[in-house]
Amino acid sequence: MLELQNISYGVEQDGDSKNILRDISLTIDERFVAITGPNGGGKSTLAKVIAGILTPTQGRILLDGEDITGLDITQRAQKGISFAFQQPVRFKGLTVKDLITLASGKQIGVPEACGYLSEVGLCAKDYIDREVDASLSGGELKRIEIAMIMARGTKLSVFDEPEAGIDLWSFSNLIQVFEHLHEKINGSIIIISHQERILDIADRIIVLADGRIQTQGTQDEVLPQLLGEVPGVCSALSEKVR
Repeated sequence: MLELQNISYGVEQDGDSKNILRDISLTIDERFVAITGPNGGGKSTLAKVIAGILTPTQGRILLDGEDITGLDITQRAQKGISFAFQQPVRFKGLTVKDLITLASGKQIGVPEACGYLSEVGLCAKDYIDREVDASLSGGELKRIEIAMIMARGTKLSVFDEPEAGIDLWSFSNLIQVFEHLHEKINGSIIIISHQERILDIADRIIVLADGRIQTQGTQDEVLPQLLGEVPGVCSALSEKVR
């Protein structure tokens, strides 16, 4: 279970203080949580604070009751948090099998590594020995990254706008992978996204705007507001999530 207690994050900009996150308190123990909201609202900053890339200027972060606020991204990874960037990193010289093996933290055979690739809809024999370099598309890289996260089996997996930079066909296949991941994962998944198809498979939706939680709840409670079917909260997002 992840707990955020009164989290704020600010930066100095042109001699002035700018608050990007403002007093955010959350408890996340659902299997699949989507965080959405307008551009510039603080979503990616929140993801990086959870992952340990950024340190909050105020508040505490607890994972299963343990205070991890002062831990960096490597230390949080050791505690069981995975983070997937908008643009996955390429590793020239390393094969897909190398990465999956490193992610698992143990020596695994080709059949097991191939199993993870099959889970994300990739033909294992076509990818297992390929280098993770510029020859792979954005959609392929994101599936391989998900296979790595599945191999790690972490308590918490955070994806920052996984739809960024991939074509419509790849995105449709990525949705299928997330639906499958939802069924298979033992921990919690947090996805930062504007896409309605991702929000549709979330157990809980959190709307972040101007650095604050604007609303949160189930699909039935939040999606009508996002899509403008109910006057009020966040109707400006209706075009973003379609």
